[in-house]
Amino acid sequence: MIRRRLKELGLEQKDLAVAAEVTESYISQLLARKKEPPSRRRTDVYEKIARVLLLPSGDLANLAESQHKEELRKKVAQPPQPLFQECRAMILRKCDTAKPEELRRIFEKEPFGVLERLVTQKLLDVAQGVAREELRSEEWLRHMAQLSGRSDEQMRVAVLEFLDTDVFSVSAENCLCFLDPIIDSLEVDLMTFGIEVVLNRRLAAARVKRFVFAEQETQEPFPVEPGPEQFLRDKSLIGDATEEEIEFLKAMRFKGKQPSPIYYYRELQDFRDPFHFRPLRNPENRFHGVVRSSPGG
Repeated sequence: MIRRRLKELGLEQKDLAVAAEVTESYISQLLARKKEPPSRRRTDVYEKIARVLLLPSGDLANLAESQHKEELRKKVAQPPQPLFQECRAMILRKCDTAKPEELRRIFEKEPFGVLERLVTQKLLDVAQGVAREELRSEEWLRHMAQLSGRSDEQMRVAVLEFLDTDVFSVSAENCLCFLDPIIDSLEVDLMTFGIEVVLNRRLAAARVKRFVFAEQETQEPFPVEPGPEQFLRDKSLIGDATEEEIEFLKAMRFKGKQPSPIYYYRELQDFRDPFHFRPLRNPENRFHGVVRSSPGG
C-alpha cells in the first residue's frame, strides 16, 4: 500500500522519513520487510505517514498490527533460544556482588532457563518503560544518541525497535544501547524471587523499581455506600461521569458518616479540576494510585 501510494503521489521514501522523523534507511528496510513494523501502541509513526500519503487514519496501523501478530505467533511456536553471551554477561555484571556466581550456575544449566527469562523480562520491562516515557523528549533522545554515537533520527529508530523487543528476541545491541546505560544495578533474591532494579538517575525519572512474588490474602470487597447509589440514580448529578470516576467514588469509605449525593457530585467536580492534581508524565496512569479519604475515615 505504501509503495503504491508513493508512486501515485510522486513521492519518495525520504519524504516519509522526514515526516516520521526517522532515517530513510529505516523506511527502506520496513518496506523491504527486513524489519518488523513497530506496534501501533508504541508509536505515532503510522499517523504521520498516513497524513503524507493521504490515507484514512488507522489503515496503516491496522495492517502493521496484523503483520506484527503473525510474526509474534511464529516466535512463540519456536523453542526458547539462548541469550547472546553479551546479554548474560551484562546481567551478571549488574548483579549484587554476592550473587553473580550463584546466578551464573543457575543460568548455565539451560540455554535460556526460567530464572534467566524472568530476570531478563523484568529488565526489559523497566528499560522499555523508561524509553516509552521519554521517547518524545528531545533532550533524552539526544543524550542517548550521544552515548551510542548515533544521530537523533537513528536513535529514534533504535528506540522504536527496542520497544517492540520481547524476551525471546533481545539482542546484544539492545543490551549495549539501552539495558546497560539505563540500569545501574540489580539484586535478585533467590529465596523469594524478588527483583530490585536501580536505574541511572540521569536517564530515568524513577530511581528504583521492585518486583515481588509473594502470597497475599484475598480481601473481601467493601459494600457500596448508599450515597454513591443515590448519586448514580440521579441523572442530573451523574452527567457524563466516566467509569473510572464512578469506581473512584464507589471506593470512598467513611466512618460514622453517610454523605449525601450532593457530596459525591462535589467530589466529582474536585476530581476533574486540574488545579487539584499535578499532571503525570504518563497520562495513561492518571487514575492509578489516587487515594482519597474523609476526615473521619
